[in-house]
Amino acid sequence: MNIANERRLAAQATALGESASADAMPELTEFTRSDSPLVRRLAASALGKLAGIVDSAASVDLLRPLLADAHPQVRQYAAKALGAFGAAAAEALPDLRDLYQNPMEKEYVKRSVEAAGKTIREALRIAEKGAVHRCGRCSRTVDADEFARSQKAFQRTYCDACFDVVFLKRRNWETQVELNKTIQAANGTVVQSDGERLIAEELAALDIVFRYDNRFRIIKGYAIRPDFYLPEFDLYIEYWGMEDNLDYQLGMLEKKKLYQQAGKKLVSLYAHEKPRLREALREKLGRHARLPGSAANGQPPKKQQPE
Repeated sequence: MNIANERRLAAQATALGESASADAMPELTEFTRSDSPLVRRLAASALGKLAGIVDSAASVDLLRPLLADAHPQVRQYAAKALGAFGAAAAEALPDLRDLYQNPMEKEYVKRSVEAAGKTIREALRIAEKGAVHRCGRCSRTVDADEFARSQKAFQRTYCDACFDVVFLKRRNWETQVELNKTIQAANGTVVQSDGERLIAEELAALDIVFRYDNRFRIIKGYAIRPDFYLPEFDLYIEYWGMEDNLDYQLGMLEKKKLYQQAGKKLVSLYAHEKPRLREALREKLGRHARLPGSAANGQPPKKQQPE
């Protein structure tokens, strides 16, 4: 598949996930069978976003084979999406267990599998035993489906009415973030600053897989959007591009604190390093991961605290 066509299909899969329409199902069905891992991953993500709108049984049937996909990020997103279907995904629990117990599986995939399994089992418990969970916003008792959807989207519990309010607020904020992405790196990633462009291009030059500006839960109750996440190394990169802004500095310190509390590996890059940003990135990455060509020295990377 050529790059232009892959990007077009990827954009369509993303749009379908945001459509809140059951009519998206036929097209997403085709996308889960795409030759492109990116399109399959985004199709899985879209199905999870449409939980409660599209047919649950049909969606679970589409997602379960993706747990055996050759691409780890497709497996990861399929697991995440299954969690959104709660009790309806009960039949996928054995598949999730097998994936989790696979000693060759990536750790970041296992974390998503574990989270999905917990959500599905808790949704089953709510449905079967009348366990009580209350909306964190209005305190109304939620049912099993509401619990599963809100855990998938926010890692918090909301009833459907509050889910819509919170989701709209997040959508408006994320729309503004997307509008700020106007700079395209050589590898096609669209970023918000020239510093981020340099980082994206250097990671691509090093043939390192990365995810740009995705949301992660690294500590209970908090979700963050790192500039870059490197799944092969379970490592986060932040480009702090506004060092002279006091409010920005306070947010930077708070975000660094979250990384440290979660014990995550963090590479920090700063605006003043921009003239030699590529070299700084390689140097700091080398403290945590073996980069191409670094194996020759025979020395493993040293363990570092978050910067």
